[in-house]
Amino acid sequence: MSYDSRTKGPTYGHDANIEALMSQSGPSAPHAQGQEQTSLSLQDWKSQMRLPPADTRYKTEDVTATKGNEFEDYFLKRELLMGIYEKGYERPSPIQEESIPIALTGSDILARAKNGTGKTAAFCIPAIEKTDPSKNVIQALVLVPTRELALQTSQVCKELAKHLSIQIMVTTGGTSLKDDIMRLYQPVHILVGTPGRVLDLTKKGVCNLSECTMMVMDEADKLLSPEFQPLVEQLISFLPQSRQILLFSATFPVTVKSFKDKFLQKPYIINLMDELTLKGITQYYAFVEERQKVHCLNTLFSKLQINQSIIFCNSVNRVELLAKKITELGYSCFYIHAKMVQSYRNRVFHDFRNGACRNLVCSDLFTRGIDIQAVNVVINFDFPKNSETYLHRVGRSGRFGHLGLAVNLITYEDRFNLYRIEQQLGTEIKPIPPQIDQAIYCQ
Repeated sequence: MSYDSRTKGPTYGHDANIEALMSQSGPSAPHAQGQEQTSLSLQDWKSQMRLPPADTRYKTEDVTATKGNEFEDYFLKRELLMGIYEKGYERPSPIQEESIPIALTGSDILARAKNGTGKTAAFCIPAIEKTDPSKNVIQALVLVPTRELALQTSQVCKELAKHLSIQIMVTTGGTSLKDDIMRLYQPVHILVGTPGRVLDLTKKGVCNLSECTMMVMDEADKLLSPEFQPLVEQLISFLPQSRQILLFSATFPVTVKSFKDKFLQKPYIINLMDELTLKGITQYYAFVEERQKVHCLNTLFSKLQINQSIIFCNSVNRVELLAKKITELGYSCFYIHAKMVQSYRNRVFHDFRNGACRNLVCSDLFTRGIDIQAVNVVINFDFPKNSETYLHRVGRSGRFGHLGLAVNLITYEDRFNLYRIEQQLGTEIKPIPPQIDQAIYCQ
């Protein structure tokens, strides 16, 4: 394979050899014409692609303040570039500009960036680029904390790699272990999954990570919580010594520092988080009594221009009760929580993302990294107890730098939490006005 500077893409086999031969021997007229056609066809590869319509919505500077790089500047395989452009990515976001070239060098990375700024592609692109499809071994492992995020991440990976012969598998708890074991007897190059299931398959000797040279941890703060950290550390013991570890998250508690010191080798630190809340999100609170909450929600539904909304409750029981109430009020509504059967959760998540319903009621299961671009309103029916949960919930409403609205229903008992979260996040949550300008969340 060689690299053609005119197209900023690789050329393969015969074309590259022809061009080398022509430059040595001086072309005759027919050969010169053939060379010109080859050159044109190389330049036209982008024009042959079916690109989605350009996203013309307003974007905030945390995704537009780039260095001006193009994806072609990273010398990626042309088939991968085709997947990137056909996915609708026009140019790298800041987190992608910082991460992709460093990840391609093989360095460990500790990256902190807001939700909705393109973190998934920031690690999927180098993982795909570094994968050799001719080797039938797992070469990259992507760990995520929830089943829904695993499905979404694997889908992004598959779409980006659709022009390459790279096999991507997703494995999570709550699904058939037998099916996963059978699948691992077939070629798998990139494995996306939750720590418990991947460790289970590895201990059974079915999942071989001895040649897996890249491990990605998305939502690393959650993966390093007491629930997951022992599993993650066990998994690392199955990787080769020459592994590369990439950590991505919006928040980095102290557990991340101790993990970094123990397992990462001279990591490249990326911090694109000057402030913890997403730009473009307008945050309001409404001071209500508990018994007024449903009436207040009804008023919000009637007054707001909702494209899609996510409504958060603090318990499984309240999720189900509120979903029933919303349906009784005459609004379309799905609900999802951790105690539902996995296959049903998958279906609800898929249908909501495809626009089958306008409102989704859920517990904090849903707050990590889930990318549904159409969501422009988040309502905290129950106010969260800590700033980290608040950040991840509110981050749902302004995906990839678009504008969004967060409305918090605050009871007397929540008032101290409201003040504390404002202080910790260095943000302002304002009293809700009688009329909300659509321009702040509908552009």
